[in-house]
Amino acid sequence: MNSLPGFSGARISGCWNLRSDGSAGGEGSLDRLLPAVSTGLSPRKRTTSQCKSEPPLLRTSKRTIYTAGRPPWYNEHGAQSKEAFVIGLCGGSASGKTTVARKIIEALDVPWVVLLSMDSFYKVLSPEQQTLASSNDYNFDHPDAFDLGLVTHTLHKLKLGKSVKIPVYDFTTHGRQREWKTVYGASVIIFEGIMSFADKELLQLLDMKIFVDTDSDIRLVRRLRRDITERGRDIEGVIKQYNKFVKPSFEQYIEPTMRLADIVVPRGGGNMVAIDLIVQHVHSQLEERELSVRAALASAHQAQPLPQTLSVLESTPQVRGMHTIIRNKETSRDEFIFYSKRLMRLLIERALSFLPSQIHVVQTPQGEDYEGRSFHGKRITGVSILRAGETMEPALRAVCKDVRIGKILIQTNQDTGEPELHYLRLPKDISKDHVILMDCTVSTGAAAMMAVRVLLDHDVQEDKILLVSLLMAEMGVHSVAYAFPQVKIITTAVDKKVNDLFHIIPGIGNFGDRYFGTDAPPDWSDEEMDEPSC
Repeated sequence: MNSLPGFSGARISGCWNLRSDGSAGGEGSLDRLLPAVSTGLSPRKRTTSQCKSEPPLLRTSKRTIYTAGRPPWYNEHGAQSKEAFVIGLCGGSASGKTTVARKIIEALDVPWVVLLSMDSFYKVLSPEQQTLASSNDYNFDHPDAFDLGLVTHTLHKLKLGKSVKIPVYDFTTHGRQREWKTVYGASVIIFEGIMSFADKELLQLLDMKIFVDTDSDIRLVRRLRRDITERGRDIEGVIKQYNKFVKPSFEQYIEPTMRLADIVVPRGGGNMVAIDLIVQHVHSQLEERELSVRAALASAHQAQPLPQTLSVLESTPQVRGMHTIIRNKETSRDEFIFYSKRLMRLLIERALSFLPSQIHVVQTPQGEDYEGRSFHGKRITGVSILRAGETMEPALRAVCKDVRIGKILIQTNQDTGEPELHYLRLPKDISKDHVILMDCTVSTGAAAMMAVRVLLDHDVQEDKILLVSLLMAEMGVHSVAYAFPQVKIITTAVDKKVNDLFHIIPGIGNFGDRYFGTDAPPDWSDEEMDEPSC
């Protein structure tokens, strides 16, 4: 087995063992690998790193906003260019894997970390198996108890940046709940379970393999406490199940995987020396994968003709007159809002004309047939890039009855200049919809590209996405069209230049601030999004 790339220190017999004194010993000093089961926390939720000074989560009654954003995970071509870093945590039942995972998350202090538990992927039991489980005669610690195919498929998609659905397992009823959880957007994935190393395909998805080693007596005590207090079991049943299934399965299936681990962590979450070593390696791997998308966009597509996928609203005297008003720095806020709304309505109507239609014959009140047209598709969904894109929602609702609306929050990182994904709320089953993606201004195209990438990661078809914007720069048009040649782009005007601050020239100013009456910071960008109103 090859050593981890960028891992400091000597490699000894294919495995590291971190003793309590922090030293590294060879294979001879390893006692065993003890995978830990979850400590009663059945469905795992997405977990983000917790920074003591600045918590990355802003919670309201209805929303959770990530104040630490996810940087680009794709290149200027719009293609996936970096996979999530996957840490596999294995160990015996109740060995403390979840505690180790949470300590790693806290120490990492990076956004968009997903904690994925193998406990969520237990197979659905047959009536006969349910009967055995109720009498503690079903072996939940055997590889066959898990849906390994679904585990592998889910982890593979999540590593590629795709949206996935996670089953929610109920340990009381030994069955899956009806509603599955949607998980998306991982820079780091921590995958933990007693059989994390039991499948060859799963092992190939792991970038780092950690085994949590805890004394068997301690694991038994933890399991007794957990199963009695949190899962409603009796002490006789827990001990029976442990002696009949848990202990033999550990010795047969889990302990032998010790040789596969890159690091063995004795004492679980209390071994901060081991956790610090793990965190150092993960940080070095993340640094190697950093991308600079906006800089690449700014230097590309110079002097190219505008793409055929672009449709610009005809510059009639009315349209040009409205642009004259909203571009004028002296225009009052009321007039800015009024004429912006007029342009938005025209823009949305124009966008709808590109949706597929079919012949539809109806009968008029006079009893005559009329050959008309009707929408030929499953559904229309609007997605606004917050906050400015949200101002276009009323125009869409005015012409599309009962349209569903999703929201994406993207902000510019002031240190790196890169767009970062902070929040998204998309309607269910969006993959078959025609999506109208709304943003008021597009300069480099960095934010629009990120939003399109999010939709593609949720399996929306590229040719079913329409990007609509009041004003775009040529650079932004080229960036989106080059990365996503099947996305239709509709706007009311295209300006030629973007300055060094990524402002569209001559431009319109900061649309969100002019519309909402807020003050723009001195270093504002045309693609800088603010937090949504709650």
